[in-house]
Amino acid sequence: MASILAIVVFLTLRSDLSIISKETPEMTISSEYHEISGHIHKGETLFDIFKKYKLDVKDLFKLREASADIHRLRYLNPNQPYKIILDNYDQINSFKYWINDETILHIMNTEAGFFAEKISIAYEKKIEYIEGTIQTNLVSALGKEKGGLLLALQLSDIFSWDIDFTTDIRNYDIFRIAVEGLYVDGIFKKYGEIVSAEFVNNGERFRAYRYEINGEADYYNEKGKSLRKAFLKAPLSFRRISSTFTKGRMHPILKVYRPHHGLDYSAPEGTPVSASGSGIIVFCGYKGHYGKLVTIRHQNG
Repeated sequence: MASILAIVVFLTLRSDLSIISKETPEMTISSEYHEISGHIHKGETLFDIFKKYKLDVKDLFKLREASADIHRLRYLNPNQPYKIILDNYDQINSFKYWINDETILHIMNTEAGFFAEKISIAYEKKIEYIEGTIQTNLVSALGKEKGGLLLALQLSDIFSWDIDFTTDIRNYDIFRIAVEGLYVDGIFKKYGEIVSAEFVNNGERFRAYRYEINGEADYYNEKGKSLRKAFLKAPLSFRRISSTFTKGRMHPILKVYRPHHGLDYSAPEGTPVSASGSGIIVFCGYKGHYGKLVTIRHQNG
């Protein structure tokens, strides 16, 4: 297992959001308003919530109408928080639904009727340092919990022009990362952008530094050169190679030895695949034993 070290460097104090407990829905009562808050259960609809708390269904239709062009309230994701503020007559004052980790749907009851808007979640940012040693693979080293998987994907994307994380990784390779930790009210939510990184692969050292030019961010080495090159080292991030390039491979169906002029990557359905370099698509469709095929013509043949 990797040894992980996290050091808080600085803290930007900014948060106007509160964390809602994942316990059963709660009702908080004040002199003027009371609050219903909780998390969406699997299969639960906003109608179910209104029925549970005996709220006016007419207000539900008004909420749906107000948010129709922003976010359809028919589709609620399980485990996402919500908050309803009611007045003393159980009329809705405001409704909040956390669409995802980035955005909140906020609907307010105004004199002109219900008004809906999307609000970006304001995170506290802490720059953290993470370092470790590869024992099996990058995902295992960073851990799948607390955003480790996405951090591994981000790191592999940064060095994808220099390192094939499927074939090049060796035991005892070393990584060091400075990354944004995103928090709400002091609770870690996820990792943000990698600020800088170092990867020692088979004794060779690679460094990356994030820098923004004209509003576009990219990664550069210590000499200021972009890490982007003409061709990627691999079309997938650290996936398993199921069949290599060979002059004589046992055909899995025909059971005879035949040349295999390519590399087969094994990955879950839906895994993003990148072209190795820029080019022009000359074929896209179904082609015999290749199955679904995209053929790209690159420069210089």
